[in-house]
Amino acid sequence: MKQKKKFFNKKPAIASRKSSEFVLEEIVKELPELIGGSADLSVSNNTITKNSKDITPSNFNGNYIHYGVREHGMAGAMNGMALHGGIIPYGGTFLIFSDYCKPSIRLSSFMGVKVIYVLSHDSIGLGEDGPTHQPVEQLIALRAIPNLNVFRPADTIETLECWEIALKSSNKPSVLVLSRQKLPFVTEKLNKKNMSAMGAYEIKKTNPNPEVTIIASGSEVHIAIEASDKLLKKNINSKIVSMPCQELFDKQTKDYKNKIIEKNSIKISIEASSVFGWEKYVGTDGASLGMKSFGKSAPYNDLYKHFNLTSNDVVELAKKMLGK
Repeated sequence: MKQKKKFFNKKPAIASRKSSEFVLEEIVKELPELIGGSADLSVSNNTITKNSKDITPSNFNGNYIHYGVREHGMAGAMNGMALHGGIIPYGGTFLIFSDYCKPSIRLSSFMGVKVIYVLSHDSIGLGEDGPTHQPVEQLIALRAIPNLNVFRPADTIETLECWEIALKSSNKPSVLVLSRQKLPFVTEKLNKKNMSAMGAYEIKKTNPNPEVTIIASGSEVHIAIEASDKLLKKNINSKIVSMPCQELFDKQTKDYKNKIIEKNSIKISIEASSVFGWEKYVGTDGASLGMKSFGKSAPYNDLYKHFNLTSNDVVELAKKMLGK
């Protein structure tokens, strides 16, 4: 709670990969059993901190491994460390390269071991690197793996909460999916409770009986909030739901699910990834904004406009669905 208060008071507008680094700086000091690393992307993944010490061929006293460009080898080694016991391994690469880790991620889930995968550059938001580096189908592919929690936090508070859940998940691995681009701070109320542990929760509501429920994860939550503000100016009330972890939300009670995703409203999801899978939340009468093709190379703001992933797109879609 102390760290939550610190972040809430500062309200940093930073990339969630940077938020993860801030969290890691604190927990690495407190948990000597944490052994981190990255597949040659330490600075980009923000998995290395000022409290990290390199493990080298001549010195095993550190807590950080430079794996080189070896995503598959890194993921396999982390499984081995987790199975050995007494170690909590975490390792980073880009989300697009999770395909190289997939066999070992599946084994982590199959065996039920505590391994934490830190996957940054999570969407078209990485910008100019283009479609070769912009993940589209990777997120939904990871969500399809049983016994795996896939987290996509929206700001520093959610990132802290997701790290807490991952560290406490003793019988399953976790994936933290993090942004390259800066994200606005979206947490409006400081809760003692870990809200991300519910999988999804209400982050904003303009009326007790909203006409529109907008569900988003990660870097699209602030877009949903912007859309809510614009809809209100058009006398359309809405509710914003942040969904950092679908797997945890799916395990909640029916009453909680119905409370969060309003029955008597139209439903729209927005996520800069494949739209596949969102139909179970928006229903047959709902709509999903997302990726239906590969990405392109351009500044990320231009890409969000090109792929109709802006607050204005949400507003126009809501108006159309409501017949206004």
